[in-house]
Amino acid sequence: MNAAADRDARHGAGYAAYVFDAYGTLFDVHSAVRRHQQALGPDYQAFSDLWRAKQLEYTWVRSLAGRYRDFATLTEEALDVCFARFPEIDRSLRADLLEAYRRLDCFSEVPVVLSTLRQQGARIAILSNGTPAMLDEAVAAAGIGTLIDEVFSVDTLKIYKTAPAAYALATQSLGLEARDIAFQSSNRWDIAGAKAFGFTCHWINRAGAPDEYPELAPDGVFSTLEGLLA
Repeated sequence: MNAAADRDARHGAGYAAYVFDAYGTLFDVHSAVRRHQQALGPDYQAFSDLWRAKQLEYTWVRSLAGRYRDFATLTEEALDVCFARFPEIDRSLRADLLEAYRRLDCFSEVPVVLSTLRQQGARIAILSNGTPAMLDEAVAAAGIGTLIDEVFSVDTLKIYKTAPAAYALATQSLGLEARDIAFQSSNRWDIAGAKAFGFTCHWINRAGAPDEYPELAPDGVFSTLEGLLA
């Protein structure tokens, strides 16, 4: 690999398209609970962590079992388990938490990063487990709709990432080879699936988590999306 190509792989410069995971990558999945942390009490972070963990677990179990249920439904089911695990938390907060999840905060660097990449001539897309309605609401609430060219939801396939067909939504719809697409996710398991598919992958390791899946290593690791502009 020559020096210019090596820089591209490490820093994400020069790709025809940048495809982003949504939840945890563009949108802060814990912001819904933080908005109500006072009402939730001292266990709010553990509650939020469990909500996210169960939400993801349910996607994998349903995909492997061939029993698809959409992401909005799984988000509600995961929340109900959290209330069962934390019976001291007032269940009347359920509706408020679900509303907050539909309008998650985006991470502070997102607008500038997306705008800069578009100015460089790249196409910008989202590829997510979220339903089209969920993604439309999240994008609108974050005010980044003008910075996104395409939004791809696995709901059209009825199977979740890391199924190869989920990543193929991007190549087929954008008319690009996998090698011409840079894929960004905060989820290491998602990076593993995208790398297996053939994307150049950038792991946005916001939490400083240890690496996994060494045979499916990311091409770059950044603490925020600003690493794409370095």
